[in-house]
Amino acid sequence: MGKVESSPDAYKFSEHYLPWHAHITALTVAPEARRSGIAKILTDQLEVAADAENAWFVDLFVRSSNHRAIALYKNLGYSVFRVVKDYYGDHATDPSRASEDALDMRKPMKRDKDRQHIRGDGETHMVDPEDVWLTAPIMTWAEEESYHIGTLF
Repeated sequence: MGKVESSPDAYKFSEHYLPWHAHITALTVAPEARRSGIAKILTDQLEVAADAENAWFVDLFVRSSNHRAIALYKNLGYSVFRVVKDYYGDHATDPSRASEDALDMRKPMKRDKDRQHIRGDGETHMVDPEDVWLTAPIMTWAEEESYHIGTLF
């Protein structure tokens, strides 16, 4: 599943603002159908939609332990933008660990000719989950604009 979106207006002047982009929310292929090109077909379709909507990039989050998915995305042209520490509240391969990091991976679209939304050192750029999505700017913006929070979500 994928979508084209941007951050709410409250983030426009925040370091956490995400411009118009596409996001892969979930991509799962049945084990017996893997390595048949289905993931490429699905990501290609989202990338076509992203370019049609003039998006800057496509992004996704993947568990740092999911080496097959990471290799797939790298082969499709995605690179690590940042590592989000303790993003997942559980650990997929080590039950003794309470959490797991996520790789925020991106692929630039046609609009991003200068690759300004891609980073070469993403695997060493560590951030906290709060750096990905903060609610405080939304609450402040909503109050200033006299919105009721229930109408935003």
